[in-house]
Formats: sequence, C-alpha cells, structure tokens
Amino acid sequence: MTKSLSTNVIVNGEPVVDGEGLSLAELLIRLGEPADQVATALNGNFVARDSRDDIQLAGGDRITVFKAIVGG
Repeated sequence: MTKSLSTNVIVNGEPVVDGEGLSLAELLIRLGEPADQVATALNGNFVARDSRDDIQLAGGDRITVFKAIVGG
C-alpha cells in the first residue's frame, strides 16, 4: 500500500514520507540537519529553536529549513 501525499510533509518544496506525527525537532534529526545551525518555519511561520519539540507535524505541512549566512 502506498501512502498518499496527504500523509507527507513538504520540506523546502520536496515531499518527505512519514513526516506526519513527528515533532519538528525529530524531523530535523531524520533529515540530518544540525538543529543549532538552521532556522525553521512551519506553514510560513517562524518556529523558534526551543519550540521545535512542541510542534507536532501533520500531513501536508510545509516546512522551510534554512541556514543563516554570515557576512555582509
């Protein structure tokens, strides 16, 4: 049986299978993203690093993960 797209989450425009039900912090671990080096947004809203454990992902959620660029 194949999972429908609705059970996936979208990370930076790409579907991630079985992301639903994870916390945002767990998703970052699964993706191999260093939590202390990235910023995150969920459905267009910034999520602070210390709130990621409290955010439960649902099918269709859109997550943006980006690294800060230092310089100027």
